[in-house]
Amino acid sequence: MLDQTAHGPASAVYGADNLLKLGREQTAATFKLQQDVLDAFEQASRAWLARVQSEVELWSQLAGRLATARSVPEALSAYQESVTQRMQMAADDGKRLSGDCQEIMGKITKSLSRGWSSGST
Repeated sequence: MLDQTAHGPASAVYGADNLLKLGREQTAATFKLQQDVLDAFEQASRAWLARVQSEVELWSQLAGRLATARSVPEALSAYQESVTQRMQMAADDGKRLSGDCQEIMGKITKSLSRGWSSGST
């Protein structure tokens, strides 16, 4: 006869079922977190690619302006404008990088604070 007490086979099956359920929940939560972080990286990558393209455009425009400059002051003015614009882009880069890092850390923190160990994300 099977022992149906708290320490018998029925309890062991119930415990194993709970352990399997917890394992599935942990796996699902991990995959969700990975997908969220990968999505954030993908979005950041697109933004950085656009940023690189804008820098290429900036320096290409400067080359064109320098090629058509008719005087040293005109060339210096074109260069100064481009450098000023590049400095603004660098400041924007810092803000973007900080925002990207905050978004990724926020996703991780949110996942952990919602009870990652319980499988809910």
